[in-house]
Amino acid sequence: MLRDPRVNQLDATARINAILEEQGHDTVSKSAVNRYAQKMERVGAKLKESREVAKMYIDRFGEDQSGDVGKIVNEMIRTLVFDITMKMHDKKFDADMAPELAKMLKNLSDAMNKLEQAAATNTKREREIKRLAAQQAADAMEQAAKSQGLTSEAVQSIKNQILGIA
Repeated sequence: MLRDPRVNQLDATARINAILEEQGHDTVSKSAVNRYAQKMERVGAKLKESREVAKMYIDRFGEDQSGDVGKIVNEMIRTLVFDITMKMHDKKFDADMAPELAKMLKNLSDAMNKLEQAAATNTKREREIKRLAAQQAADAMEQAAKSQGLTSEAVQSIKNQILGIA
């Protein structure tokens, strides 16, 4: 109801209270509904900001989620963990939320660990692909050079340069 621009907070509060009374629950105050609306507005603004940042990075780096984008995601998660930790130190959270925050931190930590492992796997895979491509180029060059009459030493020298061997 709060997202519907045709429904003001007073009407939303009245409708909510009617439902709560009908189900035998305590009613809520206009202030509680207002606080909830403000909180959801802040959450919505944060989500919008996160989407805009993600879009900016995707526009810059493309749809590929590896490499630089993966590093950015890792940094965003680290920042989020830091923010939560600082709020815990400043006691700017409801103590009843501590178990949920601990669960969130664990989940973030697990996600970050998986991202780090995926980044390491991607880096290793990219290195192997480059090595195989260089090897294929060196082998093709070797065949072509031998067919043109180059000496074995000249062929090996060129092959070493392609493979980056000193």
